[in-house]
Amino acid sequence: MTDFALDDVPFLRQQARTQRFTLGAPKQFRVAPDGSRVLFLRSATGTDPRHSLWSFDLATGEEAKLVDAAELVSGDEDLPPEERARRERARETGGGVVAFGVDDAFTVVTFTLSGKLYTLDLASGETRILVDGSVIDPRPNPTGTHVAYVRERRLRVIELATGEDRVLAGEDNEDVTWGLAEFIAGEEMDRTRGYWWAPDGRSLIVERADRGPVPRWTIGDPANPQQPANVVAYPSAGSPNAEVSLAVLGLDGSRVDVERGDWEYLVTVHWSAGGRPLLAVQPRDQKRLTVLALDPSDGSVAEVHSETDEHWVEIFQGVPAWTGDGKLVVESAADGDHRLLVDGKPVTPPGMQLRQVLHVGEEVLFTASEDDPTQVHLYRTEDGTVRRLSATDGVHVGSGSAALTVLSSWSLDHSGPKVTVLRDGIEVGSIESSTVDPEIVPNLTWLTLGERRLRAALVLPRGYEADEGKLPVLLDPYGGPHAQRVLQSRNAFLTPQWLADQGFAVLVVDGRGSPGRGPVWEKEIAGKLADVTLADQVDALHAAAAARPELDLDRVAIRGWSYGGYLSALAVLRRPDVFHAAVAGAPVTDWSLYDTHYTERYLGKPEDDPESYEHNSLIASAGSLERALLIVHGLADDNVFPAHALRLSSALLAKGRPHVFLPLAGATHMTPQAEEVAENLMRLQVEWIHRELAAAGKES
Repeated sequence: MTDFALDDVPFLRQQARTQRFTLGAPKQFRVAPDGSRVLFLRSATGTDPRHSLWSFDLATGEEAKLVDAAELVSGDEDLPPEERARRERARETGGGVVAFGVDDAFTVVTFTLSGKLYTLDLASGETRILVDGSVIDPRPNPTGTHVAYVRERRLRVIELATGEDRVLAGEDNEDVTWGLAEFIAGEEMDRTRGYWWAPDGRSLIVERADRGPVPRWTIGDPANPQQPANVVAYPSAGSPNAEVSLAVLGLDGSRVDVERGDWEYLVTVHWSAGGRPLLAVQPRDQKRLTVLALDPSDGSVAEVHSETDEHWVEIFQGVPAWTGDGKLVVESAADGDHRLLVDGKPVTPPGMQLRQVLHVGEEVLFTASEDDPTQVHLYRTEDGTVRRLSATDGVHVGSGSAALTVLSSWSLDHSGPKVTVLRDGIEVGSIESSTVDPEIVPNLTWLTLGERRLRAALVLPRGYEADEGKLPVLLDPYGGPHAQRVLQSRNAFLTPQWLADQGFAVLVVDGRGSPGRGPVWEKEIAGKLADVTLADQVDALHAAAAARPELDLDRVAIRGWSYGGYLSALAVLRRPDVFHAAVAGAPVTDWSLYDTHYTERYLGKPEDDPESYEHNSLIASAGSLERALLIVHGLADDNVFPAHALRLSSALLAKGRPHVFLPLAGATHMTPQAEEVAENLMRLQVEWIHRELAAAGKES
């Protein structure tokens, strides 16, 4: 539904106010075990950043707001530093109730607001505060008798019947946390949990993380020099990671330390009634992923599955896991596809690429792509075969179980998601979405380009006619591993369409390393980030121009953020014959300054292969800059530190290479959300690109 208050607001302001048109979309669905209702989060409108807890009744089709965040907290929330860090890792920009936990029987819900721990009795509707401040990640045990949470680096447990609140694990050491995921887990492995309840609710597996060995990096606030600097533990490539270990802690006070092997990374933990707890672990080089079964009584582990690869083993969310009847579910790339294995047997057909496992019960709910990587569909297993649950073209995600599924569908045919509830694959209800519809239908053409059949989208100005003359070209990539831009979702092309309407032919390309096309495709970037990802953008540009004469190759610019920022700067540094201007937002400029898990996966350790780090560095190429370069970086970025942009700028200055550097005070790695800043930053980029391309056109 369109928010009337935005009817006369410019697109860029709408985009900032709606958090890229995501506010108002229902999310984080939990299905009741009896199939009676679905709990979920949603903000009141498409411009309200505060999420509340809702319930959808399948019998009546009615929705009810169970927790109103606006009634419980007025004004800005006061969040603990650890919660702010967790949200930064998860790229969570919303407020209010951003996460919740519920017991297996759907009797009690836990959540935080402004750092306070709340519980909701689902039978009576009563909400009460259990802990007044600084609470992180509260979750009830499966039986609904206790709530665990983290406060001041310690894992604590409250017994709901008595109110007894006690420390289950903690140390008087500021470097040690119990029950929290360490930086690398949250930033690179999509693991935000640091503890896991036993199915019987009587014990937990708990992570202990010691960041003592990790280097300390400092982020100051030059705009507010009176404020103390923020000192963070940042594991840059080649440096020590946090030391992670596990213990099984009983509510009776017992403790069993888990056997520690030679692994470096704890990928995930699974504990269900289907079998012994499972640990997925990796060594430092990530060339092996081992699944270990844990004996909680003595802490011993036994290997039950292993995957190896000469480059790296990919991590997949949702596995390993046990089915309800004790079959092991894992992902395997042994036969050239990312396949789902149940009890050692592949259940997905050749050519299908597993994306994510969403739920494992009696059957498995998962997403995958078949012959078209621009689409992601929802599937379930069914007696050893697979059945597709999503019926329309687009990008589909799911929640719940194979039996009762919440399906969120994004499509080129509509803005925002359509959310339906399926029982055994048949629609039995729908959940309202309140996202803002900007009423923009992208003028795009799908392209498959070159010998590598690169997937691309060409976006032209709305109303453009070929006789109006050639258009300057603007490449708008991410371009790196683990992410896609070319997806059959209207929302994916709202910003490219706005850019096109400013007078560009916008080309968006997914190159090698992007997901959805199999492990061979993904691993062609090993050791060659700069060479492979840039070559794909250049090849796609030339192939598109050969097919579409409206593209003016004498005026070509490129813009991007994060890896896209790296790729943009790389383009003008190494291919000035192709690119005439670049906007590099938050770019990694020296890979030795980026984190261990990401960087070493693709380039190894810097001490083992310094030539690879030198070859893939932007700073090493600073002296070759011949084209216009605008560097943008947030000064509070704790993912790609401001040092990246500052060092590149210094190197360019030392070589006498003109460039522009725009620092963003107070901005993190997430692009600025303040309406005025977001709008003006985008307009500044467009005006700068037009100016530089006009100059380039006169030279040609």
